[in-house]
Amino acid sequence: MRAKSLRRELLLWLLLPLAAVVSLNLWTTYRNALDTADLITDRTLLASAKAIAENLRQSEGVLEAPIPPASLEMFASDPPDRVAYRVTGPHGELLAGRADVLVPPRTPQGLQPLYFSAEYENEPVRAVVIAQPIAGSDNPGSALVAVGQTLHSRDRLVSELWRKALFDQVLLVAAAGLLALLGLNRGLAPVMRLREAVARRDPAVLEPLTVDGVQTELRPLVTALNEAFGRVLQQVATQRRFIANAAHQLRNPLALARTQANVGLRAETIEAKNEALAGIDRAVGRMAYLSNQLLQLARAEQGSALLRKETVDFERIARDATESITEAALARSIDLGFESPGIALPIHGHSSLLGEMVANLLDNAVRYTPPGGTVTASVSADGGAIAFRVEDSGPGIPEAERHLVCERFYRRLESGSEGSGLGLAIVREIVLAHDGTIDLADRAPPPGLVVTVRLPTASSGAQ
Repeated sequence: MRAKSLRRELLLWLLLPLAAVVSLNLWTTYRNALDTADLITDRTLLASAKAIAENLRQSEGVLEAPIPPASLEMFASDPPDRVAYRVTGPHGELLAGRADVLVPPRTPQGLQPLYFSAEYENEPVRAVVIAQPIAGSDNPGSALVAVGQTLHSRDRLVSELWRKALFDQVLLVAAAGLLALLGLNRGLAPVMRLREAVARRDPAVLEPLTVDGVQTELRPLVTALNEAFGRVLQQVATQRRFIANAAHQLRNPLALARTQANVGLRAETIEAKNEALAGIDRAVGRMAYLSNQLLQLARAEQGSALLRKETVDFERIARDATESITEAALARSIDLGFESPGIALPIHGHSSLLGEMVANLLDNAVRYTPPGGTVTASVSADGGAIAFRVEDSGPGIPEAERHLVCERFYRRLESGSEGSGLGLAIVREIVLAHDGTIDLADRAPPPGLVVTVRLPTASSGAQ
């Protein structure tokens, strides 16, 4: 697809309105030129008709209409126009000219001239007719004097006036286009400098661009670029943390597995080799568990904007995740319960991550609850949110440490559990990615811990 030029597009949007204004101006100029030529023609015709009318006279009772030369000389032009005239008496008798030309459409009212269009020898003419009162009792009434002129001079005048205006307008458009192009080049210079600044940057250095000195219109772009750089840095930092966490956590199980393998290779009895293999199996299981936890944490750290969310039934997700923990609870003689309203609870989120959140909360509760204890999970609708609650009868967490247990790899020394220290960190990241909240409180009656997660419903989360 051909790339569009911003300079060309801006220049086009500048010149198109200017061209529309110029076109309108040319049309009005043409109309003004036409009106001016008509006015000059009409005044010349009226002056000629009045000169003829003033020369009417009676001689021995006979009305005569001699045509003074001056009445026709005023139409002189190069090339000359053809001029016609017609003079009729009070009774319609022809006094001068031809009877078949310049016949007015109607009789003029009073002394007001009547202008009209006609033809003279197959040529269009502009004509005027006036009524001239006749003094004397022999010929009462008014004589009609009509004078007409072909339109060559008038059209030539219109053309001259309009051509001059057209030339001026073309010069105006050319000058405006040149000035607009120069202005665009100067106005787009900051954009080009910004492009060069981005192009020259080291891909490994994504420091934000400075906003000082940037034009107001470009500041949103610079701000958006800085936000994009920030998101990229956040993703890079997340990947680095993941690699560091994986290397740190997998080092000990790998070392233990290698040690057990060496012991097994040197062992001479079947029992010793089996014991070494059992140690390797435990180390591999530990690595598998850690790898799964680290992958869950990496997925959760992607954030809300990068997750592909859809409307899901959180009640079903919580029920299925609770069932997946049943075997581990039975192995420790834990009474695992699940309470729900029995109806669908829609939420806008990532079903797999939400299932991992529930499973991690329940797994933590089962791990830290002594054998024979109880763990109860419940889900309910609470206004514009869905509340998921896990209550256990374990040792609980002192209030001073509750802000630490959601950090990566933090484990309470006196807990006696072999957890990875990632469970609640994963839960926190998933909750934040779904715009929710997490709260830790003491169980009533103690001992025990209550973890409550509140997530917005599908309707409130989409707003």
